Amino acid sequence: MNCCTRCVLPDTFPGITFDQDGVCNYCRNNPVPDAEGKKALLAKFEALIEGKRSQGPFDVILAYSGGKDSTYTLSLLRERFGLKVLAFVFDNGFISGQSMENIRLMTDTLGAACFIFRPPFPVMKKAFALAAGSDIYSPKTLDRASSICTTCIGMVKAMVLKTALSYGIPLAAFGWSPGQAPLSSAIMQTGPRLQRFSDKSVRDPLVKLAGPEVEPYFLTDDDLAKDPSRWPVNVHPLAFMDYDEDDIVRKIGELGWVKPVDTDPNSTNCLLNALANHLHRERFHFHPYAWEIAGIVRSGCMDRAQGLEKVSQEEDREMVNYAARLLGIGLGR
Repeated sequence: MNCCTRCVLPDTFPGITFDQDGVCNYCRNNPVPDAEGKKALLAKFEALIEGKRSQGPFDVILAYSGGKDSTYTLSLLRERFGLKVLAFVFDNGFISGQSMENIRLMTDTLGAACFIFRPPFPVMKKAFALAAGSDIYSPKTLDRASSICTTCIGMVKAMVLKTALSYGIPLAAFGWSPGQAPLSSAIMQTGPRLQRFSDKSVRDPLVKLAGPEVEPYFLTDDDLAKDPSRWPVNVHPLAFMDYDEDDIVRKIGELGWVKPVDTDPNSTNCLLNALANHLHRERFHFHPYAWEIAGIVRSGCMDRAQGLEKVSQEEDREMVNYAARLLGIGLGR
């Protein structure tokens, strides 16, 4: 397998081409975020905060998984920007025990309210098992995440929006890395039109296969009918903040956060991630984190050698088998 000489995208990644120097088209067409661009977005975010501070109980709802990036985002929102945070935890039934302890400790330590939302475990098992073994989503949807992660993230984003609309929270934050959230989408107004497009990509295919029991975890027609002025602004602070994985782990470690030992190298909260990665690589022949890690390398926040190691490392077979047993599926070999 050949990889881009500048980032880590392999020759199996959809739509990829290489120039004479081995640089991929994604590197050529995605300019590296510069310091001035990040500084301008930070200033925009600070101005947005001042204009959006809520008279209600919360300024921002954060999709909180207990992982390193969302924990660091929580610390930034509370300690640097002084926001009133509602940490929204979508308990999909497969959160590491250590991560649940991190959620409790970090929200207490940082003074954030915490809302843990847990659908019935059989519903989540069914949805993830279908995602693992069926062609639910279009191949384009799976360029940047596995089928299992796409299922979960679709529910998370929908429930965050639903909660923000219910409580009148003006900002919705996500702890996505610079590789997941480019500068162009780091601050974006949500609305019914954009959500309907998202529903066609994730909600509708999942409901068609899994049935109406998953519908409560997405927005309803009544939600979509709400005045666009009530919809929150999505923010991804790590896209325009300094980002260094080792430094992040050190900083949140000082707050008491503990790295789980039962998750794979690309996750610090989810017991299913190793299986999700394994199945994606078996089917598409590239790592589902390749796009994210390529973006982090491109941004200068990770060196290429480290990125290549992350996308070429095989999943621990014990973790894969353990996750498959949790989900109740066979791997065939």
